[in-house]
Amino acid sequence: MLRNFKGSLLFSLVCLALAVAYGWFQTQSIAATAGLVWIVLVLSVLEISLSFDNAVVNAAVLKDMDAVWQKRFLTWGMVIAVFGMRIVFPLAIVAIAAGVGPVEALRLSLEDPARYEQIVSGAHVGIAGFGGAFLAMVGLGFFFDEDKDVHWIRWIEERLSRVSAIKAAEIALLLVVLVVIASLLDPAEALTFLTAGALGIVAFVVVEAIGTVLEMREAAQQAAGAVVKSGLGGFLYLNVLDASFSFDGVIGAFALSNNMVVIALGLSIGAMFVRALTILLVKQGTLAEYRFLEHGAFWAIVALAGIMLASARVAVPETVTGLIGAALIAASLWWSVRQRRREAEA
Repeated sequence: MLRNFKGSLLFSLVCLALAVAYGWFQTQSIAATAGLVWIVLVLSVLEISLSFDNAVVNAAVLKDMDAVWQKRFLTWGMVIAVFGMRIVFPLAIVAIAAGVGPVEALRLSLEDPARYEQIVSGAHVGIAGFGGAFLAMVGLGFFFDEDKDVHWIRWIEERLSRVSAIKAAEIALLLVVLVVIASLLDPAEALTFLTAGALGIVAFVVVEAIGTVLEMREAAQQAAGAVVKSGLGGFLYLNVLDASFSFDGVIGAFALSNNMVVIALGLSIGAMFVRALTILLVKQGTLAEYRFLEHGAFWAIVALAGIMLASARVAVPETVTGLIGAALIAASLWWSVRQRRREAEA
Protein backbone atom coordinates (compact mmCIF):
# COMPACT_ATOMS: atom_id res chain seq x y z
CA MET A 1 0.00 0.00 0.00
CA LEU A 2 2.86 2.38 0.79
CA ARG A 3 4.06 1.98 -2.80
CA ASN A 4 0.88 3.76 -3.98
CA PHE A 5 1.76 6.80 -1.86
CA LYS A 6 5.46 6.91 -2.79
CA GLY A 7 5.02 9.72 -5.31
CA SER A 8 2.83 11.71 -2.92
CA LEU A 9 5.40 11.40 -0.14
CA LEU A 10 8.20 12.58 -2.44
CA PHE A 11 6.06 15.48 -3.63
CA SER A 12 5.31 16.37 0.00
CA LEU A 13 9.01 16.44 0.88
CA VAL A 14 9.70 18.77 -2.05
CA CYS A 15 6.85 21.09 -0.99
CA LEU A 16 8.03 21.12 2.63
CA ALA A 17 11.58 21.90 1.50
CA LEU A 18 10.19 24.79 -0.55
CA ALA A 19 8.21 25.92 2.50
CA VAL A 20 11.38 25.93 4.61
CA ALA A 21 13.30 27.89 1.96
CA TYR A 22 10.44 30.38 1.50
CA GLY A 23 9.94 30.79 5.26
CA TRP A 24 13.62 31.43 5.90
CA PHE A 25 13.86 33.85 2.95
CA GLN A 26 10.86 35.83 4.23
CA THR A 27 11.54 35.83 7.98
CA GLN A 28 15.17 34.89 8.64
CA SER A 29 13.79 33.22 11.80
CA ILE A 30 13.83 29.52 12.71
CA ALA A 31 10.71 29.83 14.86
CA ALA A 32 8.75 31.72 12.18
CA THR A 33 9.88 29.25 9.52
CA ALA A 34 8.80 26.31 11.68
CA GLY A 35 5.42 27.97 12.19
CA LEU A 36 5.00 28.42 8.45
CA VAL A 37 5.87 24.75 7.77
CA TRP A 38 3.37 23.70 10.46
CA ILE A 39 0.60 25.66 8.70
CA VAL A 40 1.50 23.92 5.41
CA LEU A 41 1.12 20.53 7.13
CA VAL A 42 -2.22 21.49 8.71
CA LEU A 43 -3.52 22.74 5.35
CA SER A 44 -2.56 19.44 3.70
CA VAL A 45 -4.46 17.46 6.37
CA LEU A 46 -7.45 19.80 5.94
CA GLU A 47 -7.45 19.21 2.18
CA ILE A 48 -7.29 15.41 2.59
CA SER A 49 -10.13 15.35 5.13
CA LEU A 50 -12.34 17.55 2.93
CA SER A 51 -11.56 15.63 -0.27
CA PHE A 52 -11.77 11.97 0.79
CA ASP A 53 -15.29 11.75 -0.61
CA ASN A 54 -13.94 13.31 -3.81
CA ALA A 55 -11.49 10.40 -4.13
CA VAL A 56 -14.31 7.86 -3.78
CA VAL A 57 -16.46 9.58 -6.41
CA ASN A 58 -13.48 9.98 -8.75
CA ALA A 59 -12.79 6.26 -8.41
CA ALA A 60 -16.45 5.45 -9.20
CA VAL A 61 -16.18 7.34 -12.52
CA LEU A 62 -12.62 6.26 -13.34
CA LYS A 63 -13.36 2.53 -13.01
CA ASP A 64 -15.60 2.77 -16.11
CA MET A 65 -13.03 4.71 -18.17
CA ASP A 66 -10.38 3.07 -20.32
CA ALA A 67 -6.76 3.07 -19.17
CA VAL A 68 -5.71 5.90 -21.50
CA TRP A 69 -8.25 8.37 -20.13
CA GLN A 70 -7.63 7.21 -16.57
CA LYS A 71 -3.98 8.11 -17.02
CA ARG A 72 -4.84 11.46 -18.62
CA PHE A 73 -7.07 12.42 -15.72
CA LEU A 74 -4.54 11.34 -13.10
CA THR A 75 -1.80 13.40 -14.82
CA TRP A 76 -3.35 16.38 -16.63
CA GLY A 77 -6.27 16.41 -14.22
CA MET A 78 -3.85 16.81 -11.33
CA VAL A 79 -2.10 19.70 -13.09
CA ILE A 80 -5.49 21.41 -13.40
CA ALA A 81 -6.41 20.59 -9.79
CA VAL A 82 -3.09 21.64 -8.23
CA PHE A 83 -2.02 24.54 -10.43
CA GLY A 84 -5.39 25.73 -11.70
CA MET A 85 -7.57 25.56 -8.59
CA ARG A 86 -4.97 26.22 -5.89
CA ILE A 87 -3.11 29.06 -7.63
CA VAL A 88 -4.90 30.40 -10.73
CA PHE A 89 -8.44 30.24 -9.31
CA PRO A 90 -7.85 32.57 -6.30
CA LEU A 91 -5.86 34.94 -8.54
CA ALA A 92 -8.73 34.99 -11.06
CA ILE A 93 -11.21 35.82 -8.28
CA VAL A 94 -9.06 38.74 -7.16
CA ALA A 95 -8.55 39.97 -10.73
CA ILE A 96 -12.31 39.92 -11.47
CA ALA A 97 -13.51 41.21 -8.08
CA ALA A 98 -10.96 44.03 -7.87
CA GLY A 99 -11.01 44.85 -11.58
CA VAL A 100 -7.26 44.44 -11.94
CA GLY A 101 -5.03 42.45 -14.26
CA PRO A 102 -3.51 39.05 -13.45
CA VAL A 103 -0.08 40.55 -12.77
CA GLU A 104 -1.53 43.02 -10.27
CA ALA A 105 -3.52 40.19 -8.64
CA LEU A 106 -0.29 38.21 -8.28
CA ARG A 107 1.44 41.26 -6.80
CA LEU A 108 -1.37 41.68 -4.27
CA SER A 109 -1.10 38.03 -3.23
CA LEU A 110 2.62 38.37 -2.55
CA GLU A 111 2.92 41.94 -1.25
CA ASP A 112 -0.49 42.62 0.33
CA PRO A 113 -1.85 39.23 1.49
CA ALA A 114 -4.40 40.82 3.85
CA ARG A 115 -6.05 42.71 0.97
CA TYR A 116 -5.81 39.58 -1.20
CA GLU A 117 -7.62 37.53 1.47
CA GLN A 118 -10.27 40.23 1.86
CA ILE A 119 -11.08 40.20 -1.86
CA VAL A 120 -11.23 36.40 -2.10
CA SER A 121 -13.39 36.13 1.02
CA GLY A 122 -15.66 38.87 -0.33
CA ALA A 123 -16.45 36.64 -3.31
CA HIS A 124 -17.58 33.81 -1.03
CA VAL A 125 -21.33 34.23 -1.65
CA GLY A 126 -20.95 33.66 -5.39
CA ILE A 127 -18.55 30.76 -4.89
CA ALA A 128 -20.90 29.17 -2.35
CA GLY A 129 -23.82 29.47 -4.76
CA PHE A 130 -22.01 28.01 -7.77
CA GLY A 131 -20.04 25.27 -6.00
CA GLY A 132 -22.91 24.30 -3.72
CA ALA A 133 -25.40 24.05 -6.59
CA PHE A 134 -23.06 21.99 -8.77
CA LEU A 135 -22.21 19.58 -5.97
CA ALA A 136 -25.88 19.31 -4.97
CA MET A 137 -26.74 18.27 -8.54
CA VAL A 138 -23.96 15.65 -8.45
CA GLY A 139 -25.14 14.22 -5.12
CA LEU A 140 -28.88 14.36 -5.85
CA GLY A 141 -28.34 12.88 -9.31
CA PHE A 142 -26.99 9.71 -7.68
CA PHE A 143 -30.06 9.22 -5.49
CA PHE A 144 -32.73 10.54 -7.89
CA ASP A 145 -32.31 7.50 -10.14
CA GLU A 146 -35.28 5.21 -10.77
CA ASP A 147 -32.94 2.41 -11.95
CA LYS A 148 -30.98 2.44 -8.69
CA ASP A 149 -31.60 -0.87 -6.87
CA VAL A 150 -28.90 -0.86 -4.17
CA HIS A 151 -29.79 1.31 -1.18
CA TRP A 152 -27.87 2.09 1.98
CA ILE A 153 -30.17 4.38 3.99
CA ARG A 154 -33.13 2.51 2.56
CA TRP A 155 -36.03 4.55 3.93
CA ILE A 156 -34.72 7.72 2.26
CA GLU A 157 -33.03 6.35 -0.84
CA GLU A 158 -35.97 4.20 -1.95
CA ARG A 159 -38.29 7.22 -1.78
CA LEU A 160 -35.85 9.43 -3.69
CA SER A 161 -35.51 6.73 -6.35
CA ARG A 162 -39.30 6.61 -6.77
CA VAL A 163 -39.62 10.41 -6.89
CA SER A 164 -37.00 10.49 -9.66
CA ALA A 165 -39.73 9.33 -12.05
CA ILE A 166 -40.84 12.99 -11.96
CA LYS A 167 -38.68 14.80 -14.50
CA ALA A 168 -36.22 17.36 -13.07
CA ALA A 169 -37.44 16.74 -9.49
CA GLU A 170 -33.91 17.28 -8.11
CA ILE A 171 -33.58 20.61 -9.95
CA ALA A 172 -36.90 21.79 -8.52
CA LEU A 173 -35.80 20.81 -5.01
CA LEU A 174 -32.47 22.61 -5.40
CA LEU A 175 -34.13 25.76 -6.77
CA VAL A 176 -36.41 25.88 -3.72
CA VAL A 177 -33.37 25.63 -1.44
CA LEU A 178 -31.60 28.41 -3.36
CA VAL A 179 -34.62 30.71 -3.10
CA VAL A 180 -35.04 30.04 0.64
CA ILE A 181 -31.37 30.82 1.37
CA ALA A 182 -31.43 33.89 -0.91
CA SER A 183 -34.44 35.24 1.02
CA LEU A 184 -32.20 35.39 4.11
CA LEU A 185 -29.52 37.48 2.38
CA ASP A 186 -29.22 41.16 1.54
CA PRO A 187 -30.76 41.97 -1.87
CA ALA A 188 -27.39 42.46 -3.61
CA GLU A 189 -25.96 39.24 -2.15
CA ALA A 190 -29.21 37.40 -2.88
CA LEU A 191 -28.95 38.27 -6.58
CA THR A 192 -25.32 37.15 -6.69
CA PHE A 193 -26.17 33.92 -4.87
CA LEU A 194 -29.12 33.05 -7.12
CA THR A 195 -27.19 33.88 -10.29
CA ALA A 196 -24.22 31.78 -9.20
CA GLY A 197 -26.51 28.92 -8.16
CA ALA A 198 -28.29 28.99 -11.52
CA LEU A 199 -24.92 28.94 -13.30
CA GLY A 200 -23.89 25.97 -11.15
CA ILE A 201 -26.97 24.06 -12.33
CA VAL A 202 -26.30 25.08 -15.94
CA ALA A 203 -22.66 23.95 -15.64
CA PHE A 204 -23.80 20.53 -14.43
CA VAL A 205 -26.35 20.20 -17.26
CA VAL A 206 -23.76 21.26 -19.86
CA VAL A 207 -21.17 18.76 -18.61
CA GLU A 208 -23.82 16.01 -18.54
CA ALA A 209 -24.93 16.97 -22.06
CA ILE A 210 -21.38 16.79 -23.41
CA GLY A 211 -20.95 13.38 -21.81
CA THR A 212 -24.24 12.14 -23.28
CA VAL A 213 -23.40 13.39 -26.80
CA LEU A 214 -19.98 11.71 -26.65
CA GLU A 215 -21.53 8.45 -25.42
CA MET A 216 -24.09 8.50 -28.23
CA ARG A 217 -21.38 9.10 -30.80
CA GLU A 218 -19.27 6.26 -29.39
CA ALA A 219 -22.29 3.92 -29.41
CA ALA A 220 -22.90 4.73 -33.07
CA GLN A 221 -19.25 4.09 -33.92
CA GLN A 222 -19.28 0.80 -32.04
CA ALA A 223 -22.44 -0.27 -33.91
CA ALA A 224 -20.54 0.40 -37.14
CA GLY A 225 -17.71 -1.85 -35.96
CA ALA A 226 -15.24 0.85 -34.95
CA VAL A 227 -13.03 0.46 -31.90
CA VAL A 228 -13.83 3.27 -29.48
CA LYS A 229 -11.68 4.22 -26.51
CA SER A 230 -12.77 7.67 -25.41
CA GLY A 231 -13.44 9.02 -21.96
CA LEU A 232 -13.56 12.72 -22.77
CA GLY A 233 -17.00 13.16 -21.20
CA GLY A 234 -15.86 11.57 -17.95
CA PHE A 235 -12.63 13.58 -18.07
CA LEU A 236 -14.54 16.88 -18.31
CA TYR A 237 -17.01 15.81 -15.63
CA LEU A 238 -14.25 14.85 -13.18
CA ASN A 239 -12.35 18.09 -13.69
CA VAL A 240 -15.43 20.25 -13.07
CA LEU A 241 -16.26 18.07 -10.05
CA ASP A 242 -12.70 18.45 -8.74
CA ALA A 243 -12.96 22.20 -9.13
CA SER A 244 -16.21 22.30 -7.18
CA PHE A 245 -14.71 20.21 -4.39
CA SER A 246 -11.77 22.61 -4.22
CA PHE A 247 -13.87 25.72 -3.53
CA ASP A 248 -14.36 25.11 0.18
CA GLY A 249 -10.76 24.04 0.70
CA VAL A 250 -9.36 27.16 -0.98
CA ILE A 251 -11.68 29.52 0.89
CA GLY A 252 -11.25 27.67 4.19
CA ALA A 253 -7.46 27.84 3.88
CA PHE A 254 -7.61 31.59 4.55
CA ALA A 255 -8.68 30.78 8.12
CA LEU A 256 -5.13 29.53 8.66
CA SER A 257 -3.08 31.77 6.37
CA ASN A 258 -3.52 34.58 3.85
CA ASN A 259 -0.20 33.82 2.15
CA MET A 260 -0.77 32.46 -1.36
CA VAL A 261 2.49 30.49 -1.40
CA VAL A 262 1.72 28.76 1.91
CA ILE A 263 -1.84 27.94 0.84
CA ALA A 264 -0.72 26.59 -2.55
CA LEU A 265 1.94 24.34 -0.98
CA GLY A 266 -0.36 22.95 1.71
CA LEU A 267 -3.36 22.29 -0.53
CA SER A 268 -1.16 20.80 -3.26
CA ILE A 269 0.23 18.20 -0.84
CA GLY A 270 -3.32 17.24 0.12
CA ALA A 271 -4.39 17.06 -3.53
CA MET A 272 -1.54 14.64 -4.36
CA PHE A 273 -2.56 12.30 -1.54
CA VAL A 274 -6.18 12.39 -2.76
CA ARG A 275 -4.89 11.39 -6.22
CA ALA A 276 -2.94 8.48 -4.73
CA LEU A 277 -6.01 7.39 -2.78
CA THR A 278 -8.11 7.51 -5.95
CA ILE A 279 -5.61 5.25 -7.77
CA LEU A 280 -5.63 2.83 -4.82
CA LEU A 281 -9.44 2.60 -4.84
CA VAL A 282 -9.50 1.93 -8.59
CA LYS A 283 -6.70 -0.68 -8.54
CA GLN A 284 -8.07 -2.66 -5.61
CA GLY A 285 -11.70 -2.52 -6.75
CA THR A 286 -12.69 -1.26 -3.32
CA LEU A 287 -16.03 0.13 -4.50
CA ALA A 288 -17.18 -3.29 -5.71
CA GLU A 289 -15.96 -4.94 -2.53
CA TYR A 290 -17.65 -2.43 -0.19
CA ARG A 291 -21.04 -1.88 -1.81
CA PHE A 292 -22.20 1.08 0.32
CA LEU A 293 -18.95 3.07 0.24
CA GLU A 294 -20.05 4.94 -2.89
CA HIS A 295 -23.36 5.77 -1.19
CA GLY A 296 -21.50 7.25 1.78
CA ALA A 297 -19.40 9.40 -0.55
CA PHE A 298 -22.46 10.79 -2.33
CA TRP A 299 -24.21 11.49 0.98
CA ALA A 300 -21.04 13.35 1.98
CA ILE A 301 -21.30 15.34 -1.27
CA VAL A 302 -24.92 16.24 -0.49
CA ALA A 303 -23.86 17.30 3.02
CA LEU A 304 -20.96 19.35 1.63
CA ALA A 305 -23.27 21.01 -0.90
CA GLY A 306 -25.76 21.89 1.85
CA ILE A 307 -23.01 23.33 4.04
CA MET A 308 -21.55 25.31 1.15
CA LEU A 309 -24.95 26.78 0.25
CA ALA A 310 -25.72 27.57 3.90
CA SER A 311 -22.29 29.21 4.31
CA ALA A 312 -23.57 32.13 2.23
CA ARG A 313 -25.57 33.04 5.36
CA VAL A 314 -23.88 31.21 8.27
CA ALA A 315 -20.17 30.53 8.69
CA VAL A 316 -19.44 26.81 9.09
CA PRO A 317 -15.94 25.74 10.26
CA GLU A 318 -14.09 23.55 7.75
CA THR A 319 -13.37 21.10 10.59
CA VAL A 320 -17.10 20.41 10.90
CA THR A 321 -17.38 19.88 7.13
CA GLY A 322 -14.49 17.42 7.14
CA LEU A 323 -15.81 15.51 10.15
CA ILE A 324 -19.29 15.13 8.65
CA GLY A 325 -17.88 13.75 5.40
CA ALA A 326 -15.50 11.40 7.22
CA ALA A 327 -18.29 10.17 9.52
CA LEU A 328 -20.61 9.38 6.59
CA ILE A 329 -17.91 7.50 4.68
CA ALA A 330 -16.78 5.61 7.80
CA ALA A 331 -20.39 4.61 8.53
CA SER A 332 -20.95 3.39 4.96
CA LEU A 333 -17.69 1.41 5.11
CA TRP A 334 -18.69 -0.22 8.41
CA TRP A 335 -22.14 -1.02 7.01
CA SER A 336 -20.54 -2.57 3.91
CA VAL A 337 -18.31 -4.81 6.03
CA ARG A 338 -21.35 -5.81 8.11
CA GLN A 339 -23.31 -6.66 4.96
CA ARG A 340 -20.47 -8.79 3.60
CA ARG A 341 -20.31 -10.78 6.84
CA ARG A 342 -24.08 -11.38 6.74
CA GLU A 343 -23.89 -12.59 3.15
CA ALA A 344 -20.94 -14.86 3.97
CA GLU A 345 -22.79 -16.38 6.92
CA ALA A 346 -25.88 -16.92 4.79
